[in-house]
Amino acid sequence: MTRRPMPRDRSRAVAAARPAPSAGRVGLALTALLVLAGAWSVSARMAGAASFTPPAGCQMTMTVQNRSCTVSQYYTCSADPEGYQRSAHFGQDGLFHLSTIDAETRWIESQSMGSGLIDRLVEGAEDEASFSELLETGRDDFDFMTETNDGQRLHHQGFDTLTGQTVTIDGQDLERTEFQLTTRSADGEVLIERSGSQYISRDFGRFFGGAETSSDWTGARRQSDDSPVLFLFPGDAGFGSTTPQFDCDQLMTQIPQERAAS
Repeated sequence: MTRRPMPRDRSRAVAAARPAPSAGRVGLALTALLVLAGAWSVSARMAGAASFTPPAGCQMTMTVQNRSCTVSQYYTCSADPEGYQRSAHFGQDGLFHLSTIDAETRWIESQSMGSGLIDRLVEGAEDEASFSELLETGRDDFDFMTETNDGQRLHHQGFDTLTGQTVTIDGQDLERTEFQLTTRSADGEVLIERSGSQYISRDFGRFFGGAETSSDWTGARRQSDDSPVLFLFPGDAGFGSTTPQFDCDQLMTQIPQERAAS
C-alpha cells in the first residue's frame, strides 16, 4: 500500500474488489504466476500446509495471526534494496496474496493468487506515500498509480492520520491510525472506496490491518476487521504456521446468511 493490508496491505483489498479480468488476460497472468511459484516451497503452496518457507535468499522475521481468519508471514530478501519488506497472506484455502513494500511503506508490488494479477508501483507519483512523514507530522497524503501485468492502470488517492491512541497487542506497542483511500480506473471511474482504522508499528516500520468499511463500483459495501491478534517470532510455537486461528468459525457461519441475502 501499496501501501502497506495494500500492505500494509491495502493491495489485498484492491485486488479483491477489482473488476474481474477477461479470460485471456487471466490466462497470461496465471502462466506467469506458475513460473513464480517454482521458487516457493511445497509447504507454502499447498492449502492447509503447516508452515511457510520463504524463497531462497529470504529470511522469515515474523508471523501475525489476524482477525477475519487470515495469517500473515513477513520476511526480507537479501537481493532486495535496503528497507524492503515482503509478506505472504494465507486464509483457510491457502496462500492468496503476496506483497512487497519499501522503507516508506510504498506499494512496490502485489500479487493476487485469485485473479492472477500482479500490480506494480508506477514511478513518479504525484505524492509518494511516506511513512516517515506520517510519523513526523501525524498525517500523510498520497496520490500514486499502479499498473498490472496486463497493462491496466489504477489511480490511488487518500491519506493516513495518527489518532494519538496507542494500544498493546500481544506485547507489541502499536499506534492507531485513520485512513481514507479512493481507487479509480485510468479514465477516472471510482472503483473502490475504503475508510477505517489501522495500526502502525515504529519498531517494525509498517502498517497492520484494522476495522474498515469498503464499497466498490457495483454499490456493494463490506465491513471487515483484519486487526492483528498474535505476534510470533523465531522460536515461538506457531511461527510460520499457515493455518489462521481467529474468526474462522464466524466466517463460515456468515456464508449461508450472505447467500440467503443475495
